[in-house]
Amino acid sequence: MPRLPQVVIIGGGFGGLAAARRLARVPCEVTIVDRHNHHVFQPLLYQVATAGLSPGDIASPIRWILRKQDRLRVLLATVTGIDSAARLVKLDGHDPVPYDYLIVGAGVTHSYFGRDEWSQVAPGLKTLDDALAVRRRLLLAFEEAELERDPARQRFLLTFVIVGGGPTGVELAGALAEIARQALRSEFDAVDPASARIILIEGGPSIMPTFPEGLRASARRALRRLGVEVREGAPVTEIDPGAVTVAGERLEAHTILWAAGVAASPIARDLGPGLDRAGRVIVEADLSVPGHPGVFVVGDLACFTHQTGQPLPGVAQVAKQMGRHASANVARLVAGGKTTPFRYFDPGNMATIGRASAIADFGFLRVSGYLGWLLWLFVHILFLIGFRNRTSVLLQWATAYLTYQRSVRLITRTPGA
Repeated sequence: MPRLPQVVIIGGGFGGLAAARRLARVPCEVTIVDRHNHHVFQPLLYQVATAGLSPGDIASPIRWILRKQDRLRVLLATVTGIDSAARLVKLDGHDPVPYDYLIVGAGVTHSYFGRDEWSQVAPGLKTLDDALAVRRRLLLAFEEAELERDPARQRFLLTFVIVGGGPTGVELAGALAEIARQALRSEFDAVDPASARIILIEGGPSIMPTFPEGLRASARRALRRLGVEVREGAPVTEIDPGAVTVAGERLEAHTILWAAGVAASPIARDLGPGLDRAGRVIVEADLSVPGHPGVFVVGDLACFTHQTGQPLPGVAQVAKQMGRHASANVARLVAGGKTTPFRYFDPGNMATIGRASAIADFGFLRVSGYLGWLLWLFVHILFLIGFRNRTSVLLQWATAYLTYQRSVRLITRTPGA
């Protein structure tokens, strides 16, 4: 029996899973490598961080997701490098994995714009561990304020700053405002949770910059109705324990969260020299990497400018479509054919801002408020993996809507917390 081509996929995110599934009927052997054993539905990470959902509601084991697929194995390992000359993927503490074709969907991590020391003070939100650590910080702030008798210290403990006005920052701010104004209402004696001060800081001219101005204005109004202070055109110049400096003004805050920037996975450096300023790999029109035969890059790690002249956004739909196309090109090469250019179809852009309010831009249709929220609910339930997850999330959202409660207000310790 002839040897089958070896396809290695780095990353079990949206791009990696889409690629693996597309290869199910291709005569090849697939290896998917990830340092976590689960796939996370990242658009809902903020719901775990704000006690709306449990980790298991938005995550599923990669082995379970791909359990019906033949000629596929899953490796729980950390990728330390790529040797494209020898066609090897290097693993930490394990033998390298050979490949004929490689699809890299390693994603991105937090970027503090050269101020990495800020990460200790202002954690970001990319993994389940991040979400649990953030949840713990948020809930502990209210508990500590209940024990505090000094009014000034109470105000400090109940001041929250979120840096970054993109979807993650906006959704975090809205959900946190709901916790303070609704879920924790009447549960404390010495402190009023509704007195919490929540500040959303955006260094650029506007929050939600990828949305049309009308929807951005709707998001601002929704945040302000929830009591969130929105500061735009206000770059952060310093972050210290307990304070953020914005345009010369020092804002004292017990809890600071980072939602402002991303940086490419370090393994992108092995696929250079064609990297953009964020360290992402500049790919060809077919998602291949110049000078690295048989290598394709998908998702947040890919800088693809061939369609609009600007890089595609780092959202789930981009990663999914790239993953499917990269594996389709691998299938063409396995069959002796030629690759084809990738073209992204934009299904729309959505974000929720607290209870019963969201914005949605489908190009031909732009909606906000309650209707936008209903559309947001439908889309996110639809794209969750697994019937159990869909059912659980739908039930918890329905309960939260009717009772104003957050179902997972548990303070637990997480690694490094």
